[in-house]
Parts: sequence; C-alpha cells; structure tokens
Amino acid sequence: MPLSLQNKKIIISAGASGIGWATTKVCLLKGAIVYLCDINDKFLKKVKKHPLHGKKLFSYSCDASDEDDVSNFFNEINKKTEKIDALINNVGIAGPTGTIEKLNSNDWERTLKINVMSHFYFSKLSIPMLKKNKGGSIINISSGAGIMGFPLRSPYAASKWAVVGVTKTLAMELGKFRIRVNAICPGTIKGDRMIRVIRDKAKFLKVSKKLVEKDFVSMASMNCWIYEEDIGNICSFLISKEGERISGQAIPVDGNATRMD
Repeated sequence: MPLSLQNKKIIISAGASGIGWATTKVCLLKGAIVYLCDINDKFLKKVKKHPLHGKKLFSYSCDASDEDDVSNFFNEINKKTEKIDALINNVGIAGPTGTIEKLNSNDWERTLKINVMSHFYFSKLSIPMLKKNKGGSIINISSGAGIMGFPLRSPYAASKWAVVGVTKTLAMELGKFRIRVNAICPGTIKGDRMIRVIRDKAKFLKVSKKLVEKDFVSMASMNCWIYEEDIGNICSFLISKEGERISGQAIPVDGNATRMD
C-alpha cells in the first residue's frame, strides 16, 4: 500500500473501536502517526497491543463530552507535537429510538452534547495546531441521517445535521489558512452499533430483527452494507495530497441510500 500519509500526524476521537479503529489502522498502514482517544478502557487495552503502539500509535483515555477531559488529552498530545496534519471527529452515539412525543428530554440533550459539543471541543483545540502546520484537514463523521430525515431517531438526525452545518461553516472560516473541512456521511455500517439500532427499532415496531435488518440494507440502491474500512479509506484520501482541493463537502459513503425510514 502506498505510504500516502507518511509521517502525517492525525488525531482521531473515539478511535479505539468501530469506524475510529478501522480508520486508525488504514492511516497507520499508509505511514501516519496517530493520536487516538477513547472512553472505553477495554478497547484501549486492545489498542496497546498493536505493534506500533508507542512508536506511531499513541492512545489516551478521554470523555469527549467533557471539555476538561478533552483539554487534558490535548495537553498530552502537545508534549509530543505542536502541529498536526488532521483531526477526525469520530465521536457519536446512536441516541434513543422512538417518536418525538415519547422521547426523554435528557436523552435528547445527551445525544446532542456528545455528538455535537465533542466536535466543537476537539476542533477548537485542533485549529491552532493545524494553523502551525500551515494547513491540513478536519473530517467530521456525520451520517446519512445528516442529509436525510430518519424517523424514530430525531435527536440523532438533529445532531448529524448540525455536524454538516458546522462543517460547511468551518470550511468557509478556515479556507484562507489552507485548512480543509469535510463531513463524511456513512450509510448502514455493519457493526455493533447497527446491531443495537436494529434491535431497538424491531422492539419499538414489534417486528423481527431480521425484517428490520433487511429493510435497512434495501434503503441503498446497491443493496449492501457499508464497512468501517470504507470510511477509513475516504478519510485517508481527504487527508492526503490527492484530496487537497476538497473542502466544505458532505460526502455520502452509503451505496446510494435513497431513504432512511
């Protein structure tokens, strides 16, 4: 694999599992230096077993919804480098399932705090490091729910639309500093989170999980799952020289999803 990210320094939030870990591995294979954080100690322990840990891979415990915790994470990174080439804002939770009149206000607030405020905390502290680098890339992980409606998942959809709005605004603010800002909108990712989403929707609708799973796959014209590595690959492209003219975009990676209902 060409080392198109050779020695590029990349911060990845929620990087120890799922899309974050798949993206970490893609970036490492292409020569990058990765600083990741995660809230899950079990996943962090697995990360420490990677052969590049302590060399080109550095991991930290961090609650991305806690501004002080994020600040401490950046203090640790600043001990190793003053500049970075990219930030991947990957933090996000699925949030509750249900019609809006039946959802709990606390669940709404928690979904927005984690999915939106975390991007603010990380971006705010990364931008000075990107400016010192005289350019770079911010990638925000949104969702197909950030460009379409998503019945029964209103707080999740609201948070992911917000991510796209922040992306387009930051791209306009930071273009003069040669900092590119894009959002990636994954479709139906095959993984643990989707298993939980399917379970919750099946329970709410009182139908089988198999029926819900089949319906999710049918929402894309390619009738396929999207894999975590697919997101890692588009992230690496946007960070690389080949992606240096792309900014302000919300890029679907979804097999051409046409609905989310």
